[in-house]
Amino acid sequence: MALLPVSEALDRLLGAARPVTRTERVALHDACGRVLAEDLAARLTHPPFDNSAMDGYAVRHADIAAVGSVLTVAGVSAAGRAFEWTAGPGEAVRIFTGAPLPAFADTVLLQEDAEVLPDGRIRTTFLTPFGRHIRPRGQDFHEGEVVLRAGDLLDAGRLTLAAATNHADVLVHARPRVAILATGDELVPPGTEPGPSRIVASNGFGVAAIARAAGAEAIDLGIVADDRQAMLEAVRAAEARGIDVLVTLGGASVGDYDLVQPVLAEAGMELDFWRIAMRPGKPLMVGRLGEIQVLGLPGNPVSSLVCSLLFLEPLVRRLARLPALDRSRPAIAAVPLAANGPRQDYVRARLTRGSGGKLLATPFTQQDSSMTKVFAEADALIVRPPEAPAAEAGAPCDILLLRDVPAF
Repeated sequence: MALLPVSEALDRLLGAARPVTRTERVALHDACGRVLAEDLAARLTHPPFDNSAMDGYAVRHADIAAVGSVLTVAGVSAAGRAFEWTAGPGEAVRIFTGAPLPAFADTVLLQEDAEVLPDGRIRTTFLTPFGRHIRPRGQDFHEGEVVLRAGDLLDAGRLTLAAATNHADVLVHARPRVAILATGDELVPPGTEPGPSRIVASNGFGVAAIARAAGAEAIDLGIVADDRQAMLEAVRAAEARGIDVLVTLGGASVGDYDLVQPVLAEAGMELDFWRIAMRPGKPLMVGRLGEIQVLGLPGNPVSSLVCSLLFLEPLVRRLARLPALDRSRPAIAAVPLAANGPRQDYVRARLTRGSGGKLLATPFTQQDSSMTKVFAEADALIVRPPEAPAAEAGAPCDILLLRDVPAF
């Protein structure tokens, strides 16, 4: 099977992705970043009464038709404590922001536009227009009005609106369930003494973090040995958990101990493609096991992380009905870049700021796909297309951000 270009591999992966149809009702405090599964209608009218937009005095406009008008203060209306009586001609009510507007009033005179006289009366110092500084009932929304639509992403503003319309919880699309299975006789969990010929399993933690950040529920299936039966049982157990994506770590190549692909085939997986024209990450495998999408990641930590950013992240966001996340940015090569070979290369790099605020990308000298420390220190990946010619320092280059752009 020929190596597949990265763009074609991603198109095929996402083309087969079917957004999750499960829904669940969650409290507003747990709904940030979720996608609404139904229209949301207001359960009340807001504001529920005419109220003051400013601190001042509720008046009849006819009583303040001229600068220098003098009025008697008949009472107070405050938020949560309305003025429940009436006021006659030439009388005003002291009112505060958000307080109900007394029935007699049609205008609010700002407190700074009123001089308080020694006897407690007020005298106007500004000609306030009729109806000014009043928020009418229902100015924001009315009971029964649809204020949010199915498919809306719940952010700070929309959650505030949902709460204001008197909803304590909302129906949202469920998070995609991504199960992560590490494979290999050599692996032991963190916190364990590795012993001879063993290494600590680390990939799953970064892959799970990428899946969660993209909107998934990440399920750790642990480590399974390089044993066909044990691996098959682990796959069957994963199927039973109602997952949407199965991610395997390692064992997807063609060595004597690389059993993932044949075991998945035995389990019923239909292989879509395998081996991508990229570095790191060539042994990426994609298939479908019934309704479950399968993503077989390489065993080297950096390879699995790069593949997760390029393929797992957009897959999860598609399944979760979230908009695609664009990590690409233009940058400038801080040092000369060597000519590239036939595979698209993702070069770990630091970022700094140059003149005019442009991003300068400096690749690390060591790019081995087993080096987790280099990846952790990197700010971005320089994307070198297949057969890209050598580039001088100062040449433009494309990067993928690994984290927010540093402020420097």
